[in-house]
Amino acid sequence: MTTSTEAPATAELDAAIAKAAEWRQMTDRIKEVLVDRLELPIPANWITDDQALFGRGLELDSLDALELSMAIDQEFGTPVYEENTALFGSVSAFLGYMLEKQSELPPEEAARIKAMILEKTGIDASALQA
Repeated sequence: MTTSTEAPATAELDAAIAKAAEWRQMTDRIKEVLVDRLELPIPANWITDDQALFGRGLELDSLDALELSMAIDQEFGTPVYEENTALFGSVSAFLGYMLEKQSELPPEEAARIKAMILEKTGIDASALQA
């Protein structure tokens, strides 16, 4: 027999799993953009979510940062300005920034950007509805 408290817990778990799957697909897409646009000599799946992109991480330089900021704007509709280069710290940092920016937008613009990200990552939006 299930209790009424188990149903909400299951719904919350399903929502968390869907959110984690969305996060994974979005980070995978960001890694693909990194490898493709910067012509990195490694597979995208070798890049970890929290790996440093500059310095001892992927050893990107300032020209890579410029190319990456243009690629991010083209791919995800999220402009990155020079004062925001800290978001290039890792794939996770960038994705967190992108999601934060969405929350600051008017609801219709945030919905448009989310739909574009879902389309670019190939995520089925109906699968995320919990």
